[in-house]
Amino acid sequence: MGFDNGERDIDKAKCRIKLCCFRDNEKDTCADCSKFTTCELLNEWYSKNGYKYGKYRETLLFIIENGYNEFFEAAENWKNAYGKFK
Repeated sequence: MGFDNGERDIDKAKCRIKLCCFRDNEKDTCADCSKFTTCELLNEWYSKNGYKYGKYRETLLFIIENGYNEFFEAAENWKNAYGKFK
C-alpha cells in the first residue's frame, strides 16, 4: 500500500483504522493487534450494514487463527476483496 516503505504518507490517510493500525501501533494489519476484539474503531466499522463488513471480520479472525500464509493460500483465487474459507 506504500505506507510501509514511505511511498505514501500515512499522516495524509483519511481512514482512522489505517492511522491506528499503521501509524499509531505500527502493525501490518488489525489481526496483529492485541486490542482486536475490544477495538472501538473496528467494532464500529463491523456494525455497519452490509455483507462485506462481516466478511472482513471473518478474514481477520481467520488470519489470527491460521496465520498469513494460510490466508494467502485461501485468498489466491478470490475474484473480489473477500471470498470463502474452507
